Amino acid sequence: MTDHTTSTWPALDFHAIKDTIATVHMYTQIVGKIRLQKMPWINHSWQVTLYVSPTGLTTGSMPYDGGVFQIDLDFISHEVQIITSTGIKLHFTLGTQTVAGFYGQLMDNIQKAGVNVAIYPVPNEVDPAVPFAENHTPCGYNAALMHNFWQALVRIHNVFTDFRAGFQGKNSPVHFFWGAFDLAVTRFSGRPAPQHPGGMPNIPKAVMQEAYSQEVSSCGFWPGSADFPHAVFYAYCYPTPDDFKNQQIAPPEAFYSAEMGEFLLTYESVQRSAKPEETLLKFMQSTYDAAAKTGNWDKNLQCDLSALKNS
Repeated sequence: MTDHTTSTWPALDFHAIKDTIATVHMYTQIVGKIRLQKMPWINHSWQVTLYVSPTGLTTGSMPYDGGVFQIDLDFISHEVQIITSTGIKLHFTLGTQTVAGFYGQLMDNIQKAGVNVAIYPVPNEVDPAVPFAENHTPCGYNAALMHNFWQALVRIHNVFTDFRAGFQGKNSPVHFFWGAFDLAVTRFSGRPAPQHPGGMPNIPKAVMQEAYSQEVSSCGFWPGSADFPHAVFYAYCYPTPDDFKNQQIAPPEAFYSAEMGEFLLTYESVQRSAKPEETLLKFMQSTYDAAAKTGNWDKNLQCDLSALKNS
């Protein structure tokens, strides 16, 4: 395989970043649970997500008694920043604390900012689920590696945003789910789906069933795990037609995982390609086509509104 050393997409080595990811995953769970408590419920749990920002990950504006506030995880200055519409700005260093230390420091600063919030202090979608205040595992944060990972998220976010624009049906924002630590974008057929069986660790079945209450075709990016030590793009649909797995997908490096029930394309395959953006878009489009074809989706849901930019 050709080594495209001039690629603007950073290389990601799971074994190098796994400790940093494990630490930041828990940080984002704490921040995300604050968002969960302060936002009204939006369909498919969209109210809980974080977003890629020009400096890292952000909650965006959240309501509270004094107006709105925001929490940012800044991977340039490596700070946690809390900003309110009343002019309060608080910050503390990111990545020097255990999860327990981060939890205590963040909740103290939230209170200093005038925001009253209590969260369920146990992580979701992980097993075992160690309560935040009891997680004293040594901090594994590496600032340079986290900055590198965030730079990958920035590039992926932009491609996901382009893909999202090609659909005029209901579709999700490009958003970061802190439960599984993945960036995702989802399209909807407009039809109800059969009741989802649930099954994710430490997440209520009712939440899963509401999230998958309609037919979906979803793409995302996930940094990998000990069982699958590769950063990877995934694509699945729910419900999953029997012939979905047999569809032809681009690029050739993409494959169907029977264990995961979805198509996969390693981040390395995209990062090393001559045109990473085009390679990723081909994967997203071809897996959507597979879902739409086997699921009999309305062909008119796809669109091209790019000409309106010049109007």
